[in-house]
Amino acid sequence: MPFCTKCGAEVSDKADTCGKCGVPCALPLPLPQSDDAALRILLPVDRSGWAIASGYLALFSVLFVFAPFALATGILALKDIRRHPEKHGRGRAWFGIVMGALFSVLGLLMLLVKIIVKTF
Repeated sequence: MPFCTKCGAEVSDKADTCGKCGVPCALPLPLPQSDDAALRILLPVDRSGWAIASGYLALFSVLFVFAPFALATGILALKDIRRHPEKHGRGRAWFGIVMGALFSVLGLLMLLVKIIVKTF
């Protein structure tokens, strides 16, 4: 059961006001239930958490340290979406896979070149 935000008294789930002090109870607003694609882009509604993580890690994968993590979370996101078809985020997952793979390879090439130049 929730508590009153003013006096702290226990309030019934179905009550509109607090029985002790009379303050209106604030009910949480429900999230919009819509299949609107534009809304899904802005709000992470029904989106795989792995896909969200993969998208953000992909943005930072240009720093090379985050690239393997973007790749791994992208793969995990695709597996999560395949297991739960009601979830979205396939585009973010692929973005993480592509950017993670690209910058992982570039990072390894730069490391290899640095080692070769250092030995000569």
